[in-house]
Amino acid sequence: MDLFYPEIGVAIVTLLRRLGVAVDFPPGQTCCGLPLFNSGYDEEAARVARRMIPLFSGSEHVVVPSGSCAWMIKKEYPGLVGDGPAVGAQARTLAERTHEFSQFLVKVLGVTRVETDFRGRVAYHDSCHLLRGLGESQSPRALLGGLPGVELVELPGADECCGFGGSFSVRFPEVSTSILDKKIASIEKTGAGCVVACDA
Repeated sequence: MDLFYPEIGVAIVTLLRRLGVAVDFPPGQTCCGLPLFNSGYDEEAARVARRMIPLFSGSEHVVVPSGSCAWMIKKEYPGLVGDGPAVGAQARTLAERTHEFSQFLVKVLGVTRVETDFRGRVAYHDSCHLLRGLGESQSPRALLGGLPGVELVELPGADECCGFGGSFSVRFPEVSTSILDKKIASIEKTGAGCVVACDA
């Protein structure tokens, strides 16, 4: 994410520091390996996991700006690396300490209100891995609902797929576009000027 949308990482670090959180960015970290895992390259994804896990061994919390990446670390890393005495235990510990960004703000820090200059009507789309993989739908809504000057409107079918699905959109573009068209129609019905999702 830091290569495609570095401003997201900068904004997250800025907000966390404003909230009094000490932020460290361990050098050497890379993609979590989810694209490899989703494409059936389990051993390659396991190599990524084995390399990433020790980088965060000293962290009290690991905050991830993507529900998909948080899901990968929390749900798949422990199974990918196996039950070896060292790496298996480290993977489980990392899984317990990893939080998607909105979950960390709401459930760990107890934050439901942050100041922003943004004003307007906002609809929220539930990201697939955050909703289905991590069972999270309320933390993002709590944050959006607590923004001064923001009217959160419920999106019909907010929990339905947007059609992207990582490599699904590349492998099945016609199906993906059809699903997306339905999502866009739902968004337009809300009259929202902005749509928010937790994956960047």
